[in-house]
Amino acid sequence: MGFVTTKDGVEIFYKDWGPRDGEVVFFHHGWPLSSDDWDAQLLFFVQHGYRVVAHDRRGHGRSSQASAGHDMDHYADDVAAVVQQLDLQRVFHVGHSTGGGEVVRYIARHGEQRVFKAALIAAVPPLMVKTPANPNGLPKEKFDELQAQVLTNRAQFYYDLPAGPFYGYNRPHAKPSTGTIWNWWRQGMMGSALAHYEGIVAFSQTDFTADLQKITVPVLVMHGDDDQIVPYEISGPLSAKLLKSGTLKTYSGFPHGMPTTHAQTINADLLAFLRT
Repeated sequence: MGFVTTKDGVEIFYKDWGPRDGEVVFFHHGWPLSSDDWDAQLLFFVQHGYRVVAHDRRGHGRSSQASAGHDMDHYADDVAAVVQQLDLQRVFHVGHSTGGGEVVRYIARHGEQRVFKAALIAAVPPLMVKTPANPNGLPKEKFDELQAQVLTNRAQFYYDLPAGPFYGYNRPHAKPSTGTIWNWWRQGMMGSALAHYEGIVAFSQTDFTADLQKITVPVLVMHGDDDQIVPYEISGPLSAKLLKSGTLKTYSGFPHGMPTTHAQTINADLLAFLRT
C-alpha cells in the first residue's frame, strides 16, 4: 500500500497486493466507503494469482480530506494518477455504485490504452436524477434528503442505511449481519463529511450517457433487481444498451450491496468474465 499525490496536491491512498507481473484488477468503491469494502474481492483475486489494486477516493477512507474536487472528473483523474504511478497495463476495472461511474468517466476521459475490460456493479450510470431528458430518474428531492442527513446526523444515517436498504436488511426474510453494518459505518465515518456531502451531487447528477457511448472495451453490467439504492430499471439495462460491447447480467433479489452479501456469486462471475 502507499499514496499517490495528485496534481492538485491530494494524497490518494491505495492498496497493491499480489504478484507484480500478474494481470491487474483495479477496484473502485462506492459512496461513502473505502477500498476496504472490496476485502472479499481483493482476497479472492489474490488467491487466484491476480494483482489487485484499490484506492480510497479523495475525501474517503485514508485519502486526504480535500476541500475541493469532489466531482467525477477529479475522481477519474485521481484514478489515472494511480494507474500511471504504478504503470499498470491491461487493467480490468471493477466499479461498484459511485465507483461504476468513476470507471466509466475514467475510461472515457483517459482512453483505453491501459484498459482491458470493465465491470459495473449496481452502478449509477447512465444518470440517476430525474430530468426532462431522463423522466424515469429519481426526483432531486431524494438526493437533497441524503445531503440533509449527512448535514444533520451523519453518524446515525451511516448506521441506518446499511442496517436497512443498502444490503436489503429491511426485507422480511433478511438476516442482517451486525459486523457488516458496523464495517460500513466504520468506513463511512473515516471519510470527510464535506466530500460525502458534495459527492452526492457527483453521483446523482452526472450524466454518463456520452461516456458510455465512447467505450469500446468489453463491459459486464451486473445489477440486482431488488436494488433499493440505484434502481435496476434506471441503470443497468440502460447502461448495457449504451455500451458498444456491454453484457447485462441481472441478479434476482440481490440488493445494492451485493458484492458483500453475495460475494461468492459476484466473484465467480467477475472471474469468468475476466477469463473469457
